[in-house]
Amino acid sequence: MTADFITPPVNDPYLYGQIAAANAISDVYAMGGEPKACLNLVCFPSNKLPPEDLQQIVAGALNKITEAGAVLAGGHSVEDDEPKFGLSVVGTVHPDRYWRNGGALEGDVLVLTKPLGSGVLFNANLKKWVSDAAMRSCIDTLICLNRGAAEAMKHFDIHAVTDVTGFGLGGHALEMAQSSGAVLRIMINDLPVMTEALAMYQKGMSTGVNRFNERMIKDHLSFEADVPDWHKQIIYDPQTSGGLLAALPEDQAPELLKALAQQKTPAASIIGRVERGTGDGQLIVS
Repeated sequence: MTADFITPPVNDPYLYGQIAAANAISDVYAMGGEPKACLNLVCFPSNKLPPEDLQQIVAGALNKITEAGAVLAGGHSVEDDEPKFGLSVVGTVHPDRYWRNGGALEGDVLVLTKPLGSGVLFNANLKKWVSDAAMRSCIDTLICLNRGAAEAMKHFDIHAVTDVTGFGLGGHALEMAQSSGAVLRIMINDLPVMTEALAMYQKGMSTGVNRFNERMIKDHLSFEADVPDWHKQIIYDPQTSGGLLAALPEDQAPELLKALAQQKTPAASIIGRVERGTGDGQLIVS
């Protein structure tokens, strides 16, 4: 069972419900499971927002729950000063076939299934710096379930998986590195990035979470890439409803990329590889 809350990254309550549901259900897909039942978890300021907004949030979530093949079984709501919404999700997976975030092996390659950059785009959009087309593309990525990516991966020898969310690519990759006792080498120029995200960092935009994410991993991170500081920020960018990061044998990666393309995942990119570690887990960005 997993549970996730997010505060609204968009003003449209229906889209907010879709994004929140896709974000919560992703944890089940990251373990190779199938979501079965969901419970709403709602904080709502009924003295500030109309009940129709809550209706639309739940409707958006139900749209994604149904797409995932699960059911909405009820939920719980409380009064709060700002809206927060998420799901508690129950899924099933065969006990011999679940994925962990540890187990990556030396020689594996790393594949990412969604582009990065939603954190900075949402912040920049508050200042109206982001084009409508770039923002629409970002939202389309966020409401895309990781179902297709997980289904594609089930046909390969996946050694480790995690979904990339609030700790950014760096934070979640470090979790994988530490759980595997390995070094993960990330190729920064191979990262799939959302349209205009790097331009927003170059313009001086960031998020309140970037600095926290950087502090969290800095003692285990080495930057070998010759890129400006604003470009490095994409490593720390906090994702909402991000993609799956998977480690698998190098010789299987080309076929996985083809399978991901057939599933129309937002990205299907080899972003690095797994190298021999000393047991404590390290990241190298080249």
